[in-house]
Parts: sequence; structure tokens; C-alpha cells
Amino acid sequence: MTRIFSDRIEGVPRSFLREILKTALQPQIISFAGGLPASDLFPVDELAEAASAVFANDGPAALQYTSSEGYLPLREWVSDRYAAQGLQVSADNILITTGSQQGLDLLGKVLLNEGDPVAIEEPGYFGAIQALGIFQAKWLFKHIDIYIWQGS
Repeated sequence: MTRIFSDRIEGVPRSFLREILKTALQPQIISFAGGLPASDLFPVDELAEAASAVFANDGPAALQYTSSEGYLPLREWVSDRYAAQGLQVSADNILITTGSQQGLDLLGKVLLNEGDPVAIEEPGYFGAIQALGIFQAKWLFKHIDIYIWQGS
């Protein structure tokens, strides 16, 4: 029989983070395991204003595929923010990711070989464990306690 998946993928367990989020998204659950911020604290008005400004200034270009480093005007804006704090970071040295999972995946691809040690806090961020686990690193702190409180 021909195998379809790589040895690395065959050993990856189901996404524990995905299972936690399924539970955590239930309105009667307050979960500290998934790393979900309180949605009532999201800056919805500010994000709508920022999106409106981007579409007004850049229109379709803001929705088009761009370089793998991310949207240049955004990288330049980040660079300017660093400069305002006295740090000189070129937009060429800034990488925009779509979230922590992508950033952790990229770090693992670049820095980890099978068996390399990775130290994490206990309990550790499940997203990091999942993202870096696929690279078959050796965890220095592996024990994780999970607490899910179901409020009334």
C-alpha cells in the first residue's frame, strides 16, 4: 500500500487547540485554556475606521496578493512606530503574519531540527505546542495542566 502522508504528519495528534476552542466558544463557558480575549474588548470601531482608511487610500491593492513579507504600507507603518520609540527597524526587516500560529510555524521551520530542545512555560501556550510540535522538537517542560471552568 502506498503511503500518502509523511512520517512527520502521521505522528501529529489531533489539534488539541481546535478541540479546546470548540468548547471555549460556547457562551456559557469561560475557558482560560484557549487564550481567547474577551470579545467585548475588541476595538471594533477603531478597526472599522482603520479598514475604511485603508480602502479609501489603497482600494483594491489592499486586497490583492502581495509579497510574502506582508503589505508594504503596513510594514512601513510598523517601522515608523518603532522609529518613534527610538528603534531603527527597516520595513524590509518586518514580517507581517496572520497570527501567532503562522509566526511560530515560520520560526519552527527556520530554527528547529528534529530532536532540538524547546523550553516552554508550564502550562504552555497550546498554539505554540501545536505549531512547534510538528517539527519533532524535544520539549524540556512537557507537563501541562488544563483547567476549564464552567460558570453558571
